Amino acid sequence: MNKQSLREMKTFQNGIKAGLTTTWTLGKIIFPITILVVILQHTPILPWIVKLISPIMGLFGLSGEAAIPIVLGNALNLYAGIAGILSLELSVKEVFIIAVMLSFSHNIFIETGVALKVGVKLWIVLLVRFGLAAMSAIIINVLWKGGTETAKYGMTPALESIPDGWLEIVLLGVQKASFGVLQLAMIVIPLMLLVQLLKDRNYLQAFSEKLAPFTKVIGVQPNASMTLVAGLVVGLAYGAGIMIQAVREDGVSKKDATLAFIFLVACHAVIEDTLLFVPLGIPVIPILIIRLVTAFVLTIIVAFVWRRSDEKKEKEVPINYG
Repeated sequence: MNKQSLREMKTFQNGIKAGLTTTWTLGKIIFPITILVVILQHTPILPWIVKLISPIMGLFGLSGEAAIPIVLGNALNLYAGIAGILSLELSVKEVFIIAVMLSFSHNIFIETGVALKVGVKLWIVLLVRFGLAAMSAIIINVLWKGGTETAKYGMTPALESIPDGWLEIVLLGVQKASFGVLQLAMIVIPLMLLVQLLKDRNYLQAFSEKLAPFTKVIGVQPNASMTLVAGLVVGLAYGAGIMIQAVREDGVSKKDATLAFIFLVACHAVIEDTLLFVPLGIPVIPILIIRLVTAFVLTIIVAFVWRRSDEKKEKEVPINYG
């Protein structure tokens, strides 16, 4: 076997190993949380949460029942949130506001768990995600005076059979959790293989250099560029897989990981998330623009404040002449 074949085999082995490791790391978060949320769905707890937050929906220009898709989207994922929207009769404006809110804040348990694995602090994740969702809804509600007509949806969700008894509920949770981890593996393992190939052939370094002006604008070092691209294309949880590996192997600092995560919180999975909103019959391009602009502005502001804070601390450090 020649040296070229050995290098390719080594790349394949390292890529598979990184993919399996990442799948295991994220799967330990996804599996139990999915089962827990499915169980909560079939208890009085989730309806109680909906009832609790219904009174504040008026602040966002939403009716009380709009709490249902928002809670489902945050507790589960965008699919569940959209299913909740499709089950209600809402105005175009309400659907648009909910879609924007869920684009910033969804799948909160799993994606927050992933963020903590990367090293991002809990308060940062929750403040950014819920803060962006609330602020965007209030601004849209104040500025947009139209959209009062009833929304017409392009499709209706398939009805699922209601599980009978705790055993069926737990089995449903295990089924959804298993599918979630399998879906994760099908995306993460090929992704890690690609990353390993790019690394071993020095394409990643060249790619990072090309993106240096872009990463510099948002205050992130070039070695975090692959993380940003992965998150933008395949999503926050999947992009975090590369982020976890980058923090471990490529010297990505906690500061850069946090800034990259803040950017991806505002704007991730731009293809999938945007297309998911198409069946709702609302304009999706404005949602994409809102997310991109918010991601850039927020990350640039946070990076600037962080840099000024670091500079101030350095000036305050006393000089030892002894």
